[in-house]
Amino acid sequence: MASGRTHETINLVVLGSLAAAYAFGLTQGLNAELEALAPPRTRLTFAVAYLVGTFLVTPDLDLAERRVRAKNNWGVLGLIWVPYGALFKHRGWSHSWFVGPLTRLLYLVVLVLALAFLVTRASTLLGYPLRLGTPLVAGWRELALGALAGYYLSQWLHLIADGIWPDHGPRRLGRRRR
Repeated sequence: MASGRTHETINLVVLGSLAAAYAFGLTQGLNAELEALAPPRTRLTFAVAYLVGTFLVTPDLDLAERRVRAKNNWGVLGLIWVPYGALFKHRGWSHSWFVGPLTRLLYLVVLVLALAFLVTRASTLLGYPLRLGTPLVAGWRELALGALAGYYLSQWLHLIADGIWPDHGPRRLGRRRR
């Protein structure tokens, strides 16, 4: 099984390869085709989500009660992942192809919503009511798709490096379960 540093290296090599392929496509006159495939904001969103999935929100956060590179990358905020590590056993559901990445996203959403609730409640109690909300930006669907694609690709590369394939559950490379 790959170490955290190896996972990060693999993901950065793949991202660099994608960037190089994109640059090569531009030199071949594929500007309009590449632009239609992914506008600049979508590409940026993809890259940011990919890097977040590589360094901050990885499948190995199911080990957050121990030393894990992704948890350490959060600094003091890495403690927020300890309950996640307690909820999921290592290489269980957290290392599945669709549910695993979704559990980490939902976990973050729940934490953000709880924090927003506490902030708005505290501001009301202090006599300064605060309303949190944000309007959706134009093209939010494309941005969300780019973010999900970047995040999920980073997660899937991690799983492949761990030898977990999507076809038959957590089957390992080079050895079969007995």
